[in-house]
Amino acid sequence: MNSELLWVLTLLLIAIVLFTTNKVRMDVVALLVIIAFVLSGTLTLSEATVGFSDPNVLLIAALFVIGEGLVRTGVAYQMGDWLVRVAGNSETKMLACLMLSVAGLGAFMSSTGVVAIFIPVVLSVAARMKTSPGRLMMPLGFAGLISGMMTLVATPPNMVVNSELIREGLQSFDFFSITPIGILVLLAGVIYMLIARRWLGGKALQTENDRYHRTFRDLIRNYKLSGRARRLAIRQGSPLIGHTLDESGLRACYNANVIGVERWRKFRRVIVAATGDMEFRDQDVLLVDMSASDVDLRKFCREQHLEPMVLHGEYFSERSREVGMAEVSVIPESDLLGQSLRSMKFRTRYGLNVVGIRRGGKALEGKLVDESLLLGDTLLVIGDWKLIRALKTKAPDFIVLNLPVEVESAAPAASQAPHALFCLALMVAMMLTNEIPNFIAALIACLLMGKFRCIDIESAYRAIHWPSIILIVGMMPFALALQKTGGIDLIVSGLMDIAGNMGLRVMLMCLFVLCAVIGLFISNTATAVLMAPIAIAAAKEMSVSPLPFAMIIGVAASAAFMTPVSSPVNTLILGPGGYQFADFMKIGVPFTFIVMGISVAIIPILFPF
Repeated sequence: MNSELLWVLTLLLIAIVLFTTNKVRMDVVALLVIIAFVLSGTLTLSEATVGFSDPNVLLIAALFVIGEGLVRTGVAYQMGDWLVRVAGNSETKMLACLMLSVAGLGAFMSSTGVVAIFIPVVLSVAARMKTSPGRLMMPLGFAGLISGMMTLVATPPNMVVNSELIREGLQSFDFFSITPIGILVLLAGVIYMLIARRWLGGKALQTENDRYHRTFRDLIRNYKLSGRARRLAIRQGSPLIGHTLDESGLRACYNANVIGVERWRKFRRVIVAATGDMEFRDQDVLLVDMSASDVDLRKFCREQHLEPMVLHGEYFSERSREVGMAEVSVIPESDLLGQSLRSMKFRTRYGLNVVGIRRGGKALEGKLVDESLLLGDTLLVIGDWKLIRALKTKAPDFIVLNLPVEVESAAPAASQAPHALFCLALMVAMMLTNEIPNFIAALIACLLMGKFRCIDIESAYRAIHWPSIILIVGMMPFALALQKTGGIDLIVSGLMDIAGNMGLRVMLMCLFVLCAVIGLFISNTATAVLMAPIAIAAAKEMSVSPLPFAMIIGVAASAAFMTPVSSPVNTLILGPGGYQFADFMKIGVPFTFIVMGISVAIIPILFPF
């Protein structure tokens, strides 16, 4: 072993220790690796920074943006709603549908993002079914990891392995090359979890944040809003048609506070913020707060030509992705203290409606619009989520005290959901043709999502998980350094000594085990970066096709089931599921062996040696 190789292996060991202890951020460690390689002369500057120009790194960044577009348009959350409707109160059906949904959605967006979306859904379902969230959180996490085996772009390790094949001038994988393996593993995972769930009795941990992060239902109860909401359709001949909200006099005459309007737009109903200058149209549906109990609703509807409609949920709680709610307070130095909501023209100025005021810990009743605001009052505002966020950042007179948990599932571009699905389908279609590079296909989809307003530029940049990008870029030089210093040849020689005479399937098994063991200490992406060149070199040494060897690395890297730190997906479900480290070992180790068995049996059939 030469001194240069010893230095590279020492640096690799240091990086693994730092990753494991988590004393230093992983992306910082990756940047330090680049610096160490250049200053030591092991690699040139261009060699150490080659990852910054790698098309697959850029592709991963673009896919983060695509995933965020699916979230902002509500496509991801609609799958969660479908899951609740289909599964009902059956835990077995819920588990199966949950894993299938997460794996399907994760095939086209970040598995970490998908799991984050479904965690509140699972918590809600578990509370409704009166079961421990721990019985569903582990299946959720496993499905998120399995989703990485569904398509070529489902997870960074797949693209890292494919990039190594291209770099070596070899045949690359197709978009759905890995899908048959993923489907078999998913089916095995569902069956396994239906059996293993009996060992999952974790109790969800309540964090300090949970105690103060309220829901719509908490706010409805605290401000006594129950029974006040109405949904009224404007019929032909209504005197409201053609008049603005301020001109209508609904609040003055009937104490009817319009907080939103459902309106047809592009073949679907959307909710429009109720501002003073908004003009009513035929077939509009009004979302109204009737705060006065003495109002004759029948007389009101008859005089204004309105028809009551069905309203699901308590006080618009079922519309929380379109209609926002938040608690705010007037700052002590504000000139608005002592003024009423009417005199300050709150609705006209901010586009939001105040539907509740708490003073001295009690909710005020009566005509709030003429109530003078006092120091210490807490106001409950309702309206468009965008306007609530604007109030939080651009209104100097108010402090937003509390945003409910529903803000996390708000879809600010819900009306653009069909366009987001079109962009996704177009990207997949372009990737399937093999005529357009994957990164260009993803970039076209990103630009189209921006054109269709599925996502804005600020959200696009925020959506990219830069630590993951830097981690990949920083770990890529290790493969080149090991190659230059003879490290890969040494590892391959060791593998050949161990399994070279025992058959190709045994070699696949050894690669899987080595990949899984390394994945216990560092992320699955970094594992793929290290193992891909080793697997390809082993295939060349044995004079066989590198495709099955590369594929086993992609699958093994996604099979990060054994510890809570093997993947961000596992870390996400650790707290909500109430798990201990041992729970992942107990459930994850057997399933890892199952995945290995499926892979070693199926991969040589799909990709002959």
